[in-house]
Amino acid sequence: MVLLVYLGVGAIAGFAAGLFGVGGGLVIVPALMACFAVLAVSPDIAMQLAVGTSLAAIVVTSLSSVRAHHKMGNIDWASWRGLSPGIALGVVLGVATASRLEAASLKLAFGVFCLVIAAYMGLAGAPAAKRALPGTAGLLSAGVGVGYFSALFGVGGGSLTVPYLTWCNMRMQAAVATSAACGVPIAIVGALTNVIVGFGHASLPEYSTGFVYWPALLGLVLLSAPCAKWGARFAQRLSAVHLRRAFAGFLLVVGSQFIWGAL
Repeated sequence: MVLLVYLGVGAIAGFAAGLFGVGGGLVIVPALMACFAVLAVSPDIAMQLAVGTSLAAIVVTSLSSVRAHHKMGNIDWASWRGLSPGIALGVVLGVATASRLEAASLKLAFGVFCLVIAAYMGLAGAPAAKRALPGTAGLLSAGVGVGYFSALFGVGGGSLTVPYLTWCNMRMQAAVATSAACGVPIAIVGALTNVIVGFGHASLPEYSTGFVYWPALLGLVLLSAPCAKWGARFAQRLSAVHLRRAFAGFLLVVGSQFIWGAL
């Protein structure tokens, strides 16, 4: 039964990855927290284990989503190259911070973070035409911020990268696709760092390597890849306004759930 739950979460997370460019973590982390409560995983490390396992699963969802978006020609690879080095550095710093925070504090911060991004995406108008992507230093700095908060909360970076790129006047479909590509370095570096910082922790359940729980990871990745392709194709058919509003509504639901769980 638990494996079926993981499969269902993987399907939803994969579709969200392709549709919104979020990497699926905004679905995976709260779902894993619910599963870990049933499995009696120690609350001291449940959030960190959910974050680490989420990032490991996002490696698969992001790669599949990127492949689909690349075929459609929507990824801005020049922007990706500018953001990626900063993202890698930010991820290491974010994992180090998450490993030291209490679970309740991490939940509350994540919930507030989601609501802020949802408000921006749902209420903000189209970005002013005068805004443009910054140069190398600006993209590097933005990458550090994206990587840090993505690793801190176990998400693929779409909740930050998509608003940032649209603010810089990139069309929504290209922002979603480029965000999905940015999820690859976030997930790979984040998963490896979580394995390292959590290795040998006394409260880890069986079949864990650091803060990555393999039974959950297996169930998540089996359906995430094909569903990510469907999400990417559906995103191509939506208007920018509808995609923006759907993304905001998605974040609103997830953020409210995390705040409720932390209080």
